[in-house]
Amino acid sequence: MLTRKQLELLNFIHKRIQRDGVPPSFDEMKDALDLRSKSGIHRLITALEERGFIRRLAHRARAIEIVKLPETMDSGGRGGFEPKVIDGSRPEKTPHTAIPLEGRGISDLPLLGRIAAGEPIEAISDEAQHISVPDNMLGAGGRHYALEVKGDSMIDAGINSGDVVVIRETSLADNGDIVVAQVDGYEATLKRFRKTGGMIALEAANTAYETRILPEGSVKVQGKLVGLIRTY
Repeated sequence: MLTRKQLELLNFIHKRIQRDGVPPSFDEMKDALDLRSKSGIHRLITALEERGFIRRLAHRARAIEIVKLPETMDSGGRGGFEPKVIDGSRPEKTPHTAIPLEGRGISDLPLLGRIAAGEPIEAISDEAQHISVPDNMLGAGGRHYALEVKGDSMIDAGINSGDVVVIRETSLADNGDIVVAQVDGYEATLKRFRKTGGMIALEAANTAYETRILPEGSVKVQGKLVGLIRTY
């Protein structure tokens, strides 16, 4: 189920691609949805991608492809969406927005230090402190932990330096997942995962950073992103 803003953005992108053959810019999306900053567009784009409605194509500017439209929207972009508000929370709720904690289960996760969203800076440290997160942010089953983000290489995925990411521990990843990857046994980094043959691509979500292509044996997946906590 999409929120009103997610549906509005999907509708706007769909209409612009139909009219012009290319998607709108982030500034045009921001103005169309009357948002004050592009960070809100980044969060909406990420939410639509995670729900399978759009696909961002790597290494191309303004490259967004419509994968599917919701049943409530026809091919002309007309929708019958009705917002659903639960427990007084905001209608917009993605992995990159605050989730009201009152009345929800809370879990304490180990905060294992910093993770680089930029050049790798250090391996994951031993747990030294804990952070409380709502249970509905956690993935289905498995051990979870948290890391503080350092760097801006994932900013276009809505992940900023200083954010805390919630990670579900796993050694498996699908193409397109944002993962904690350990490189050569000591460098830890947060990147989007791609595998082709015997090579692993660790993709940044910032055009200022190049994709790192590494032999499969050099990369160990240590977990997948399931949530994000931001302090204002």
